[in-house]
Amino acid sequence: MLKIGEFSRISQVPVKTLRYYEELGLISPARVDAFTNYRYYRVEQLPRLNRILALKELGFSLEEIRQVANEGVSLENLRGMLRLRQAEQAAQVAEAQERLARVEARLRLIELEGLVTHYDIVIKHVEACRVAGARGVVPGYDQQGPLWAALYRGLGAQQAHFTGPCLTVYHEDELNEARIDLEVCQRYDGPPLTDPAITIHDLPAGTMACAVHHGPYATLSQAYEAALPWIEANGYRVVGPARDIYLRAAGNGDQNDADCVTEVMFPVERAA
Repeated sequence: MLKIGEFSRISQVPVKTLRYYEELGLISPARVDAFTNYRYYRVEQLPRLNRILALKELGFSLEEIRQVANEGVSLENLRGMLRLRQAEQAAQVAEAQERLARVEARLRLIELEGLVTHYDIVIKHVEACRVAGARGVVPGYDQQGPLWAALYRGLGAQQAHFTGPCLTVYHEDELNEARIDLEVCQRYDGPPLTDPAITIHDLPAGTMACAVHHGPYATLSQAYEAALPWIEANGYRVVGPARDIYLRAAGNGDQNDADCVTEVMFPVERAA
């Protein structure tokens, strides 16, 4: 048997915490001396304590842990619970990192307010092009992954030949960051596809106001915030869906790839 202090050193759990866990019914001493009130634990109790600590680290409440520990959950079921909570925690970390990237991008925009833009906005004629596209509504601009996966899955099934860089077309007329209607496209010159989720069509020719952005997708809004005021100030108005042309796409889909090169295009005409 181990005194509570020895058990504390072995488990790296403070004595105060062990006493608290005892009060909650999470783990009790194997024996309490009736005269000295000393608490003694067995080495065999360490696996139970390790389970308690693992569940606590993964965000389970102490009441939830007490129920799990006292119900004698099997090792396999416990592994499943831990893997599920681990996946949830990983998703929360990824979401927090994405939010942080957006905040950092917004801070950079604020810092650039009042400074001369480093974008060269040009007006040019763009020819029509044939694309294969997958269209859908997503909850955020950085949530295009499933559409891209569906597009290339369908194209790959027929060993399609690509004729240029991929792009995104934004069909939503008004900004709605909770519901974004967009289409991910790949320039395509080939036979009809069998996947009903992918359509082949022509993007129309037109006069475009264009800006080239160097940097991660998280900072792409800088190009938009430079181009839109320029369009209005130079006597144009936007007359169709904007396009993002990925001249150098993110490596491995990394939204924060600093080497990305994206051309932002707005169909425009002279304002009346």
